[in-house]
Amino acid sequence: MYDLPSEEQSEILPTMYDLPSENPEESGLPDEFHDWQGDILGETCCPQTYPADQIFVASDLNLYYDSIHPFWYKRPDFFLAVGISRFRQGKDIRLSYVIWQEKVSPIVAVEFLSPGTEDENLGLTYSDLNKPPTKWEVYEQILKIPYYFVFSRYTNQLKVFQLKRNRYREQILTESRFWIPELELGIGLWLGFYKGCQRLWLRWYDGEGNWIPTPEESVDKERMAKESAMQRVEEERLAKESAIQHYHQK
Repeated sequence: MYDLPSEEQSEILPTMYDLPSENPEESGLPDEFHDWQGDILGETCCPQTYPADQIFVASDLNLYYDSIHPFWYKRPDFFLAVGISRFRQGKDIRLSYVIWQEKVSPIVAVEFLSPGTEDENLGLTYSDLNKPPTKWEVYEQILKIPYYFVFSRYTNQLKVFQLKRNRYREQILTESRFWIPELELGIGLWLGFYKGCQRLWLRWYDGEGNWIPTPEESVDKERMAKESAMQRVEEERLAKESAIQHYHQK
């Protein structure tokens, strides 16, 4: 079983300021889809059971998970941690997510499949002795992330794995949606336009089954509501003028 280091041990371990936050030579760096899909997940993620300043979401951020091998990390395409300050120590933008500093594992991890990562992300490969574990092994056995989502843009297939008895069990989905009661929030596939591109996107929905709007969608909705209200006022004004004219013509 993986144990977080004690406070004394943590003091001598490298911090997020000491650890590299990127590796330009690493294969599988994000493409445009990865960026946009991560954006829409981040923009629509608003768990109802935690205040906004206790919610941290990240896309393609180094996650350091092993104090024994402090330079080992994974880069989830998206992850969510709750019950932790939005900013590191309440003030700093995170360069990485360092588990021995944060002491809180993510509650959700999401991976977007690509041909080179599919087997590892689905737990079909195993790490060699004395080599870093696979993402599946890290999420399931070390960080014990309760909910793990895997989405393929090539097949538009969503798979959900929930941690039960220390092992990931694939969940049966209805309508490509999955509800997370601890967050009072669900995640599912939505067909629509985002950044001008129409396709199936992974995004969050509320308890009534409505998709959480992005900031841009909220602005558009507010603008349309104002325009509709102004149109009603104008129609009422014209109706009154017509009634007055009709009265004077009698």
